[in-house]
Amino acid sequence: HLLDRAYGESQRKKRIKLLVNPFGGKGRAQKWYLRDIEPLLAAARCDVNLQKTQYQGHAVEIAEKLDVDAFDVVAACSGDGLPHEVFNGLGKKPDARRALRQIAVVQLPCGTGNAMSWNLNGTESPSLAALAIVKGIKTPLDLVSITQGDRRTLSFLSQAVGIIAEADLGTEHLRWLGNVRFTYGVLGHLLRKTVWPCDLAVKVEVPTKAEVRDHYRRALNDRSLPDNHRDGPSAQEAANLPELRYGTINDDLPSDWTLVPYPQLGNFWCGNMAFMAARNMPFAAALPNDGCMDLVTISGDISRLKAISCIAGVETGKFFDMSHVNYRKVSGYRIIPRNQKDGYISIDGERVPFEPFQAEVHRGLGTVLSKSGHVYEAPGVVAKKGEVGS
Repeated sequence: HLLDRAYGESQRKKRIKLLVNPFGGKGRAQKWYLRDIEPLLAAARCDVNLQKTQYQGHAVEIAEKLDVDAFDVVAACSGDGLPHEVFNGLGKKPDARRALRQIAVVQLPCGTGNAMSWNLNGTESPSLAALAIVKGIKTPLDLVSITQGDRRTLSFLSQAVGIIAEADLGTEHLRWLGNVRFTYGVLGHLLRKTVWPCDLAVKVEVPTKAEVRDHYRRALNDRSLPDNHRDGPSAQEAANLPELRYGTINDDLPSDWTLVPYPQLGNFWCGNMAFMAARNMPFAAALPNDGCMDLVTISGDISRLKAISCIAGVETGKFFDMSHVNYRKVSGYRIIPRNQKDGYISIDGERVPFEPFQAEVHRGLGTVLSKSGHVYEAPGVVAKKGEVGS
């Protein structure tokens, strides 16, 4: 049957709760939806319930009150901010785990940052992304618990302290420059050789680049689902968010973690997805549900030339192999900023208070739609022909 061949594993006639951020994409999100997205969803006979978000945090409230049995997908016509809110809203429900497993959260790229769509749909074209979602395959996604103060939030994309957070959040007033503002912000700090001293404790799962490469290669061939996606959830599994194995930022450090001073830290960047923007792929070995975050740390006292080479490396795919880039897979960490009263910490591109926080990954806690069903739309770190080991 032709439709079976066209849709493959994908569910047809998806029931979609569609959120439009009227301020997204410099106010163009609504126009893009009507012109590029709505006709495709209608042609695919998707059942769409549209709602505009009115203010920051509105999508958290919508997702928290959502009837998860009435929908298959929550689609955000926005940048990366709205998906972040949706995951956190679902995470506030009394049956948070069931909601996060049952509802696929997707992005129809209509913002300035469209990382989620690049990773899962391989595009930031609203119409091509709509087509990818129509034919998208349910995919478990690792989510990360962030504890800071007395708060616990969920992160799906990345966490940053140092140059990346400063370059992103510290250049908000230059949004009119588009993606150039980010490069401008990075270059400014590189030339000044700014450092962000901190203490860092990490639970390492895959310590070396050679092992990270092998881990990625094995995952490409392993299409098994995380345990919590195999069978229907029990009453306990359907309840609140998973317990924190490593405690919160306010608890004693786990006994097998060691707090290490980093007086010269230049960049702390932890990712759950490969792309952070168009042609910006710092986490080449990231996987949707391997139960790990990909952690990059770079010293702030490397030469300016090496530092500037990082910018090009992120765009050309050579970043992973650079000798001054420390790349590990981790399941948790605690970071404590030092000797600095204020600064920027970015969680999924959103600013949070400049104070210590702890992160812990939950394997396959969330659900998204992807083209492949098990990997991102990124080249990855598979060995080149003739290459052995790393």
